[in-house]
Amino acid sequence: MALSNWQISGEYFETCNCDFLCPCVTSNLTARPTKGDCKVALAFHVKQGNFDGVKLDGLNFVVVAMTPGPMAEGNWTVGLVVDEKADDKQREALTGIASGQAGGPMAGLGPLIGNFAGVETHPIRFEKTGMKRSLSVPGLVEQAVEGVTSPASPNEPMALDHTAHPVNPRIALAKSTGSMFNVFGIRLDDQGGANNGHYAPFNWKSA
Repeated sequence: MALSNWQISGEYFETCNCDFLCPCVTSNLTARPTKGDCKVALAFHVKQGNFDGVKLDGLNFVVVAMTPGPMAEGNWTVGLVVDEKADDKQREALTGIASGQAGGPMAGLGPLIGNFAGVETHPIRFEKTGMKRSLSVPGLVEQAVEGVTSPASPNEPMALDHTAHPVNPRIALAKSTGSMFNVFGIRLDDQGGANNGHYAPFNWKSA
């Protein structure tokens, strides 16, 4: 069977339960998360996208994951929340992209997933203002970050570059200003403002 031909681009951000700065990215997933396990939600806004002729412009999706220890050791639980605005074909396309089943950057994480917890459809609001990002999936995921200001450029965040992060090798450093997950059996309630975050533009394609 021929692989699908697709491309999507837009904006992403994440929060996790690690203290700032999360050791997972800088250790290439081999370090133990600062609180022992990892709970993370990666939020995406698709500015432009096409999957075998199906347009994906303007849609949002969220990948929520949990690992019991260092991320490289596997046994991840992963679930996907897709924008309720998506029709059946768009939902199928986003599921293939976000799960890695349609190839692309997320495919490399497939061997680490022990439990794919499913796909849910809900209203998703993704907002971007300056160095701030926020996401709301009412009752399920509420998270926000603010970039850590660069001393060399006050209007820009500091960043990690040349990483193996699947979204973008260059990701901004940010701190969570609040994270709540209650979905797919993954629960987090952090309002302390000290946890880790990242954001970046993304541009993915099937090959």
